[in-house]
Amino acid sequence: MKLSSKQIQQQYTGFLQTPCLWKKDAVVGLQQFKTEQKAIAFDLEIDTKLRLGKYIERFVSFQLQQEKAIQILAENIQIQREKITLGELDCLLLKDKKPIHLEIIYKFYVYDPLVGNFEIAHCIGPNRKDSLLQKVTKLKDKQLPLLYTNECESYLKELGLESLEIEQQVYFKAQLFVPFTQQNIQLKTLNQDCIVGFYINQKELATFKECKFYIPTKKDWLLKPHTQVNWQPFIAFEKEVSEILNKESSPLCWMKHPNGEISKFFLIWWQA
Repeated sequence: MKLSSKQIQQQYTGFLQTPCLWKKDAVVGLQQFKTEQKAIAFDLEIDTKLRLGKYIERFVSFQLQQEKAIQILAENIQIQREKITLGELDCLLLKDKKPIHLEIIYKFYVYDPLVGNFEIAHCIGPNRKDSLLQKVTKLKDKQLPLLYTNECESYLKELGLESLEIEQQVYFKAQLFVPFTQQNIQLKTLNQDCIVGFYINQKELATFKECKFYIPTKKDWLLKPHTQVNWQPFIAFEKEVSEILNKESSPLCWMKHPNGEISKFFLIWWQA
């Protein structure tokens, strides 16, 4: 689907408005990258067919280019050993002339208190196929150590860099969704501002028969909900969403309450 410049701008703004999932190095020592959040016109050429993760990387690239203190050296660097890809470095840059290896992540998690026994472990993907704990473990044990491999060393030399001089940081943004019945959850390690909505299962959906609904496209998951969409009545929405749930997929939805309030929520296919 072709996107207008207005739609892309809305998505870029939604990306900028999403907070980082934690502050400083609060999660397993992974240092969050600090950058300015300037809401300016997005005018970088972008392939709208990219999957969301790569799409976000183009947003980050544009954002970084707006800062005078930052110079991007290389992006999406494939590290290979005998034509076998070992992994990829998202970005190498200079910030105030200091070299940084930056990994870029944007995630959607539901907070399930029944999963794991500490805060980070409670955050899982809406389809239960991934988790925050898995992601930070992979970053710590696989993605970041790639910088110190022999194969990467030879690439760094071409850029005039030494691995031991490079600081490793992450730019990890996320949207969190808490159980509908526990919306007063207070986070201790993660950023409270990342909580943007709730999640419910199909049985709980009947509670909202008087509401109207909208199912945004995946890239519009970035947006804060607004009123200028084609809202569906409950019966039409329930029929459409049942087909999605039958495929064991949890859609992100918007809900307009009778009083005009708008909520953002995941409708999960599994029973919480």
